[in-house]
Parts: sequence; C-alpha cells; structure tokens
Amino acid sequence: MSTSSGPGDTWISSYCTTVGHEFFAEVSEDFIEDDFNLTGLQTQVAMYKEALEMILDVEPEDDEEEEEEEEDDDEGESGEGQDRMIARHERRHARMASDLSVIESSAELLYGLIHQRYICSRAGIQQMSEKYELGHFGLCPRTLCDSARTIPVGLSDIPGEDTVKLFCPSCLDVYVPPNSRFQTVDGAFFGRTFGSLFLLTFPEYDLTKRGPEFAANSRVPDGSEVVNGVYARNIAPGLGEPRIYHPKIYGFRVSEVSRTGPRMQWLRSRPDDLTELDEARLYAELHPDPESEDEDMVSNGKAVVRRRPPRAPRRRQGQGQGQGQGQNGSPMNIEANGAESEL
Repeated sequence: MSTSSGPGDTWISSYCTTVGHEFFAEVSEDFIEDDFNLTGLQTQVAMYKEALEMILDVEPEDDEEEEEEEEDDDEGESGEGQDRMIARHERRHARMASDLSVIESSAELLYGLIHQRYICSRAGIQQMSEKYELGHFGLCPRTLCDSARTIPVGLSDIPGEDTVKLFCPSCLDVYVPPNSRFQTVDGAFFGRTFGSLFLLTFPEYDLTKRGPEFAANSRVPDGSEVVNGVYARNIAPGLGEPRIYHPKIYGFRVSEVSRTGPRMQWLRSRPDDLTELDEARLYAELHPDPESEDEDMVSNGKAVVRRRPPRAPRRRQGQGQGQGQGQNGSPMNIEANGAESEL
C-alpha cells in the first residue's frame, strides 16, 4: 500500500479548496484511520472500502498484481491471446471509468459524514473556530444584524434532506446562504449539533462586534455582566426594540390591528432588563434551598429548633354546642366521643 507524500496534493485538501466547499474543515487522517470514529458509516455509504481508500489516497496493489500475472500468462500465447488481452484491458478500463464516478460520489458522502463528527471533536471545533475568526462562514443577510458573523448548520443529520444553512447568533435565526454555490452543500455534513456546541465551547466571543472590531478584539471584556451563565451582551444582540423593522406609510407607523399591520413582532422582542432572563436566580429566590435553611438554623454550634406556629384546633361539626339538629330537624346530642345520637 502506498500513500501520496505531498501535503498539498491530498484528496482532502483538494476537496476542501474546491469552490463551494469553503465551509469544510480538513479532517485529519488520524481521525479517519480510527475505526471508532467511523462506526455505523459502512451501511450508509456504497462502495465504502473504495471510497475510504480514495479519501486517504491509498492505491490498492491487487489490480497491479493481477495485471502482472495476466501479462506473464499472455507472453507465450499467440496473436489471438494478445487480442483477448487487449479486449480484457478495454473492458477493465471501461468498468473502472464507470466505477470511478460512483466511488467519487461515495467518497464525498463519506467525507461529509466523517466531517459531521469531526467538527464536534476538540480538534475539529478548534479548526472551525479559526475559520470563524477569519470570516470564512460569511455574514448574516439580515440588515438589522449589521453583518454579524454566522455559523454553518444543518437542519437534519440525515443526508439528502436539506442543504446547509447559516445560523446567526445575533438574531437567533437561520438563513439560506446568499451565494448559490453553497446551496448544493448537504446540511447533514454539518449537522444539528455543531452550532449550539460551538457557542457553548466558545462563549467568550463578543457577538456585538463587527468587521474590523471583531478582528482586532473578538473576546468579551473582563468583568462583563453574566446572566444565567451567559454574557449579557451576547444574548441576541440583534433583537430588541431598536432592531425591529416597523413599516410606515408617509412617516406614520402602521397599526398592529390594521389588516396590513405587522404580525409576529414578538419573535424579535428582547427584554430591556436582561436580568429577567436569569431563570436560575429567579427560581432560587422563589424556591429557597432547604439545605441552606438548615445551615441558617445552626448558630454558635447549636442547632436552633424552629417550631411550627400553633394551629387552631379542628372543630368538629356541632362542637361547642350542646345540641344540634339532625337531617329531619330533630334535636341531636353531642357525646364526648364525637358520636351523635338523636334525642
């Protein structure tokens, strides 16, 4: 088995540098050669072995050995044998040409499925982070997002269902890539996990900065406010009242109750006080932890016993009255044990 030595001539590098494949990361060969990372892909890809060999630039020696054996067998044959050998070679080349297109498409599918897993690994997501900083994933096409940087995501993990989309962490929405060359890339090659995992892995990116500001300093300043474990400035900075489009006619807003008025603007809303989103703090205030109460009950090394406030005794029916009336209006006598008897 032989592999190509040139780092710039590999199948992976040539595939990722093809026009329309700028979103892809170059999966390392060590990741692909680990069988654990390829679990379950054999049943999803036709001609799996040949496709894997193409991705890794592996040239099988079986065909060369067969050709050498056939040449040795045909050396002593007559002209008729040579004609048979030529016909055999032609059939083999025709078969290889037809299989090559199938193997090529299988290799692209296999690499895409491997890529979906690779970008969720530590090395892969770090490589995607570098591409995000360089702006390889493009900008949000929404005008009121001020060209916020986007992340490629898929709406399905199953190949062939949908194309790749761009997720904007500024307005929390997904868009079709504006360039048509990306509209043929399968969204399953990025999957549904990568977008959210990327933001959880790199929460320090300042999503409010754009263009040159982001390139100069893309990190959130120290001491920034944190709400529910997330930097407050990164909570949908492209939403809220200043960034909602309001239709107007001759300078006057169109009423929401109008037949042609704006609808569903609450989807773009954002609270003015972001502390309202700190659900963990609000829950802790409404539901104090009983363990913390027990700690408060200990004072000077001695347990402080809290007693329940006295409750009013339960009064039985007719209690406090010497007599009552039955259902038929007859007087009733209340005995000491609570039994009732008619007089």
